[in-house]
Amino acid sequence: LAISYFAFSYSRSSEQNKVWAGMSKETAHQLGTPISSLMGWLDYLKDSDNNVPEKVLTEMDHDMERLGLITERFSKIGSEPSLSEYNLYDVLEESVTYINSRTSDKVCIEVLDVEEFRSLNVAVNKPLFAWVVENLCKNAVDAMQGEGSIVFQLAGSSNDLIQFDVKDTGKGVPNSKFKTIFKPGFTTKKRGWGLGLSLVKRIIENYHKGKIYVKSSELGKGTTFRIELKKH
Repeated sequence: LAISYFAFSYSRSSEQNKVWAGMSKETAHQLGTPISSLMGWLDYLKDSDNNVPEKVLTEMDHDMERLGLITERFSKIGSEPSLSEYNLYDVLEESVTYINSRTSDKVCIEVLDVEEFRSLNVAVNKPLFAWVVENLCKNAVDAMQGEGSIVFQLAGSSNDLIQFDVKDTGKGVPNSKFKTIFKPGFTTKKRGWGLGLSLVKRIIENYHKGKIYVKSSELGKGTTFRIELKKH
């Protein structure tokens, strides 16, 4: 019975992984054509005399780069991603800067700047890791109902491990849901597929061989996620 149960669990997990990978690659494929078309139209606007403000063209350029990055992220799901060495603080700060520029002024997102943080390097796939940061921030902003703070801070480091926390001032998570929130389909929002935290867990644990879990949470006050990564 035990062998049958584990065989069934493995088969189910394998099937879910194939569905994830298939959906992701199909999404990347579907995005390719309209992105190519939009790039053509953007080049046309730049070369024409339509008096389009330079700022508008610059922002459109940024958004096109963003769409390209999103497509790249989806294309990597299901494949073995290549990891490169980056400074952890710099990668977090880059992602947070982008999110802050597109989030309400009522939300403060920051990476606590400590000397030790700036000296730590990790092996990550940058596009996928940035996706983790963005999903955690978006999830927290929803939990705070658009007002509050999100802080990334170093929790500790050893010879081979780095730990950092993501702390928000949202509505909190009941103890009974600490593991459930990472399962596909779990959501407290009226709209949404409940895939954000599930994707975060998959990227951290499957692709970076790290860990992510709810370190602590208090209803009405906020939640702290802890992420553990191997030091490069």
